[in-house]
Amino acid sequence: MNTKKEILIGLVVGIIANTIGTLLYILLFSDLSISETYKAAVAQEHVGSLLALGAVLNLIAFFGFLRIKRDDRAKGVLLATIITAFIILYYKVF
Repeated sequence: MNTKKEILIGLVVGIIANTIGTLLYILLFSDLSISETYKAAVAQEHVGSLLALGAVLNLIAFFGFLRIKRDDRAKGVLLATIITAFIILYYKVF
């Protein structure tokens, strides 16, 4: 397959894994609804922490792609993780 397409697939998988991880964390460990938890995280400046906890699922996707020898898809997941890191940095600085 085309390398760019494989990296794009990995990027999409990484973003989806991060989103699912964040939502799973909120559903399992918060007594509030998703929107209320987000509002509370914004008010307390903990949005970066929520995103970081959600990024744990990217580890599973990354090593899963490496295990089945899909290195370009693993690069896409890594790219999604780096984008998440910049978003977290933005929330921490501004």
